[in-house]
Amino acid sequence: MTGPAPGARAPREQELRSSGLVPSQRVLDPEERASEILFGLIMVIGITGTVSVTAGGQQSVPTMLRAAVGCNLAWGITDAVMYLLSGLVLRGRALLALRAIRTAADPRLARSVVLHVLPPAVARIVSERELDSLVQRLAVAPEPPRRPSLERDDFLAALLVCVLVLMSTFPVVIPFLLMDEPARALRVSHGIGIGMLFVLGWFTGRHAGARPWLLGLMMVLLGAALVALIVALGG
Repeated sequence: MTGPAPGARAPREQELRSSGLVPSQRVLDPEERASEILFGLIMVIGITGTVSVTAGGQQSVPTMLRAAVGCNLAWGITDAVMYLLSGLVLRGRALLALRAIRTAADPRLARSVVLHVLPPAVARIVSERELDSLVQRLAVAPEPPRRPSLERDDFLAALLVCVLVLMSTFPVVIPFLLMDEPARALRVSHGIGIGMLFVLGWFTGRHAGARPWLLGLMMVLLGAALVALIVALGG
């Protein structure tokens, strides 16, 4: 039996790596990057609309710029801190699960812990013999650290999270730099934001195994609903 052609393997591996199904050397996976930009876009649309509503349509361009950039910077920093805390909590839970497996007196308890930490799709098909093999290998593995810790890549990823959220602000605030009329600039800004929501929703859907156009449309509807609410409130 002949294997796949040498040139056919590389595109398939590249596709799998880009989908996040195999380990990657990237600091953040593609879907994580897209998600951070999506959150930033939704945030900046909400911020500019909120300023418009609270100012009663009399907001100035510099005010809109300061609000958009300042609030998204604050959100980016907050999101980066939450990223680090979430990573620390997940590693702590993994350590607790590993200790429970290594110290379990009942093999059934050890198997149940392994099943709990495995992805559901894997847990449904793994056999009892395979579970026992995993338990045995974990029992003789090197002693894990006592406490979870953060590494250099975690801080790089947190920095990238902050940068992505902040960068998502700039395409949306371009109209405020080019137009003197705040109300018109706000409408164009919202249009740019909704268009970017579709692109990022499509990208996220493609890498998540969902229908890209459907997720993109959902993001557009979310953005349109947010803008409609802002307009209804007087923005």
